Amino acid sequence: MNPAGFTPYPLEQVHRLIEPGPVLLVSTFDGRRANLMTNGFNMPVSHQPPLIALIVGPWDHSHTALRESGQCVLAIPSIDLAAQVVDAGNTSGRDTDKWRRFSFTPIPAATVDAPLVAECFANLECTVADDRLADDHHLWILKAERAWIDPDRRGAGEFHHRGDGTFSANAATVDLRHRMTKWQHLTHD
Repeated sequence: MNPAGFTPYPLEQVHRLIEPGPVLLVSTFDGRRANLMTNGFNMPVSHQPPLIALIVGPWDHSHTALRESGQCVLAIPSIDLAAQVVDAGNTSGRDTDKWRRFSFTPIPAATVDAPLVAECFANLECTVADDRLADDHHLWILKAERAWIDPDRRGAGEFHHRGDGTFSANAATVDLRHRMTKWQHLTHD
């Protein structure tokens, strides 16, 4: 029996309905060279301390570097970089220098060994805060140690993977800060 107007949806595709965070480039450094991976499974966990959940599994070349170094950079690309970012995600860092192949520019970070990505409008230098679920569920909790933003590019629009090879870009901003009465502390820059 279906609720009125609804059709059953396959449980194995539920992630397509709730893709949580923007597509990211995850920059890691294994002690020899930096790597980039594309990530679409991420979300904020807390405001203070600033924690972010990220899925990185053993199938990702960056997994070993994240495990061994305990640090990374989460770079947020804008929609104009979507094709480049998707192409990087379809290439393994085991055999390819993604920085060079996809024309990304590494910039030294302030607190971690992994580089920032110059083309992205924001970069978060992160350390691993909790990896207790990394082995069973590939879930890493990262703490943002430093955050960098290019204010001239901030409105360029992050994008989200819909789980099926399609993407959505952020739409126009709707300002409802005046209605956030319970959460006013979150409405100030």
